[in-house]
Formats: sequence, C-alpha cells, structure tokens
Amino acid sequence: MKIRAAVFDVYGTLLEVSPPPKNADALWERLFESMLDTPPTLTRMEFSRRSSQVIARRHADAKARGIRWPEIIWPAVVLEVIPLLGRLSARRRDDFILRQMQIGRTLNLADHAADCLRTLNENGVILGIASNSQAYTLREVADALSGTGVNLSVFDPDLRFWSFENGFSKPDPHAFRILTTKLEARGICPAETLMVGDRVDNDIEPAAAFGWQTWQIARSPGRATNAGSWRQLREFLKC
Repeated sequence: MKIRAAVFDVYGTLLEVSPPPKNADALWERLFESMLDTPPTLTRMEFSRRSSQVIARRHADAKARGIRWPEIIWPAVVLEVIPLLGRLSARRRDDFILRQMQIGRTLNLADHAADCLRTLNENGVILGIASNSQAYTLREVADALSGTGVNLSVFDPDLRFWSFENGFSKPDPHAFRILTTKLEARGICPAETLMVGDRVDNDIEPAAAFGWQTWQIARSPGRATNAGSWRQLREFLKC
C-alpha cells in the first residue's frame, strides 16, 4: 500500500550516536569555568552516577502512579545534581545542558537521511517524529540538519511526539495511539503510515501493533521484516 505518512525516531535513526570526544574531561572542566566561573563541583562520572540515582527515584515515583514507561525532565535532574545552575538564566541553563550533552556523546546525521527526508517531503508524504527526547533534542536535530537543505520544518508540528512534553516515553502504546489518531483525522489509515526506527522494542513492534508499516534502521542484519540502511530505505520507498 502507498505510504502517505512517515514517522521517524531520532537517536540511533536520524542521528547516529557515538562515544564522547576524547577530551571530554577537559571539556567538562571548561564548561564549568566558562559558564559558572568555578572548577567542576563533581567529576563527569560522579555526575553520571548521581543523575542516574535521581532518574531512578523519579521513575519509581511515576511508576507508582501507574505510568509504565515514564519520562523525566532532564534540566530538572541536572539542576538537582548541580544546584549552582540556579545562578543562570533559563536560556543559559539550556546552553549549559546542551553543551553537557555534547560532552557525553557524539552525534552525526545518518548518511542519506537528509536526501530521503527531502524527497519524501517533495513527494507529498507527511513527515512526523516519535522520539524519546528532551528539549535539547530539537536543537540537536536542527544543528545536524543545518546545511543539508532540510530543516525541522519538514516535520509536521502536529505529528511530533517528544516524550519530554508528555511525561511518558516509547514503547508506551499511547505514543502511537496519539499519532494514529491524528493521522486518521487527516484520512490517513495506519497501513499508509511508516515507522522508521532503530529499535525493535521501542519503534518497530509498538508501531506494528497499530497496523503501521515499519522499517528498522540496522547496520547489521535486523530483527524486523523490513530492515537495512538509509540507502536501502530509499530504494524500498523508491525515493
């Protein structure tokens, strides 16, 4: 059946995630000195351990309220672990957090992703996003797409599921129910919708449960029926 809408995961799909830069510890020190005028109050590893504890506590609280796959607000976690951030304006805190994330891992736009998005958009396919994400994710996607001739505007604003805005994350079926409902309101049925993601558990299986077509971005043989690289996805879509 013809695909009329395509929904994309971000991390591991649109954006390839690699290890931190080799000078991550030096960048961590520089971040504190440049934005907080002080040496780091804790090491990167201490920050990771403490933030994981905060996340675990917040997840447990949410699960006790019946939210099976809860999402946290990362800036609130960071502020709890690094109270000094309270000195900064909201805009400066956002800049600190974006830089902190850039120190923790390296992101690159997946090969052929921009070409595929551009062609689908030009062919009238409605594009959406379903991402376990934070506010900084929007900046990371925008930065990655810069200079490719494609930007965030190709993704329909009403068809973007950002987990941080909803308090729960994939694979919660409500994420796919929300998008399915919005698409059906436009006359697009589930069988005309394609989910593109890298994870079978978070992307492929929950989308298929709603009757969507699926494609797993896989750099090695995938577990999904339709799987392969972005180049192979373009061939599959004939775009």
